[in-house]
Amino acid sequence: MPQSVFLRTALDAVRAAEAVINRYYQSNVAVELKADRTPVTVADVQAEQAIHEVISRAFPDHGFYGEETGRSQRDSDYLWLVDPIDGTKSFVRQYPFFSTQIALMHRGALILGVSNAPAFGELAYAERGLGAYLDGVPIRISEIIDLGQGTLSVGNIGTLARDPVRWARTGALVSSVNRFRGYGDFYHYHLLASGRIDLVLESDVNILDIAALSVIVEEAGGVFTQMDGAPVSLETTTVLAGVPGLHAQALHMLD
Repeated sequence: MPQSVFLRTALDAVRAAEAVINRYYQSNVAVELKADRTPVTVADVQAEQAIHEVISRAFPDHGFYGEETGRSQRDSDYLWLVDPIDGTKSFVRQYPFFSTQIALMHRGALILGVSNAPAFGELAYAERGLGAYLDGVPIRISEIIDLGQGTLSVGNIGTLARDPVRWARTGALVSSVNRFRGYGDFYHYHLLASGRIDLVLESDVNILDIAALSVIVEEAGGVFTQMDGAPVSLETTTVLAGVPGLHAQALHMLD
């Protein structure tokens, strides 16, 4: 796959973050709670610093929106969206379901995504118009068109569970598929993009969690929207992603 200077920079940045993460993983690192009660560690902070150094060195005029440091250079046409450790709770509990997420947005459109899970051993990436890759191999969504043959994975559905109507509709969707699991975090999007599952549903996310993954899924041939079918934006908090036909069926059931 030909790689733009943007993708090469993003890959360099996740490798820099990986070096930091590997230094702290399974070392009983200290945990602090942010204002929203989510955890943060020195590994999160230093990994984001490492990413920022790589990106700012290559593109000093680009904007940067990081999980730990917030947003800068808002007037730039380019905005890098970064979550240095998506899945800090997993990182702290010392199991491998965490990843580094880096996406690039140009004038409001996401054009690149890199998702690196160093402890799990998977690296996925995509660039708009150039396809999606997992560990250097091209990937594609499944060809399943029957909801009754599909596999659904859910994650972060607390908001759905507190709404009786939406919870009932979610239950109807769950009962309609062949297989139901909760792989969660980066992993169910990697599975979806590589044709190993067929639908993903989440209700409590932010754009830094899923920006890169949306590009990867779409470049693999999938559909990636909010739960109401609206496109992904900086304000996104929900996800419905899947094989096109199954996505349409699920959207109808949830709406």
